[in-house]
Amino acid sequence: MAGQRICIVGASGKLGQYMVAQALDEGYEVVGVCRPESVAKLAHFDDRLRIVPGRTNDRAVIAEAVSGCAAVLTVLAPWGVEGYATGTAQAVLDFAPPDARLIFSCGWHISLDGKDRYSCQLKLFLALFGPLARLLRIADLNDQVEACRRIFASERRWTVVRCSDMEEGEAEGLPIWREHVGDPALAHNRTRRIDFAHFMLAAIADVALERRAPAIASRVSG
Repeated sequence: MAGQRICIVGASGKLGQYMVAQALDEGYEVVGVCRPESVAKLAHFDDRLRIVPGRTNDRAVIAEAVSGCAAVLTVLAPWGVEGYATGTAQAVLDFAPPDARLIFSCGWHISLDGKDRYSCQLKLFLALFGPLARLLRIADLNDQVEACRRIFASERRWTVVRCSDMEEGEAEGLPIWREHVGDPALAHNRTRRIDFAHFMLAAIADVALERRAPAIASRVSG
């Protein structure tokens, strides 16, 4: 699909910038969506990137950005308590071209079929952080859950990439993936952010990942 136009929703974040850089290196024409106050973070891409500034849950912004795109890569950010991730996901589902590949990113706490097995540590974190973040109006993890519920119910060509704990560092190669969290191969619970971006880009052409929610982790266990 290199040479075709793709849209990266959430382009100014750390993961988004890695995806933009890799997509440009692979020869894609890239459209990036980010908040107006974050446009400066993308200045180092010069004129190689078309930027559509605006909130990613703004339906008019998404409609403009995804027009004519063969794929849309979306960072589902659960910021605030106003359904930001859900609004973003729904706009992408509604306005992306009919045959576009839709790749979404989220955390391990999302489950497609309820068969994931979570560690006590992760369960405790979710039990404590989730209510506190919502009380402080910082983030709403249930917003990501609802966003993914709508994606899973869609007939679109979607993939939801569920990532373990992210870290910076040099690339270690395309992450491994499994159907469910709790698989022993994912026990090290770490992924380089640059490799997460690589997996998001690779998923565009991987038909085996359509309508699946792969849980990923670094291919290097330690």
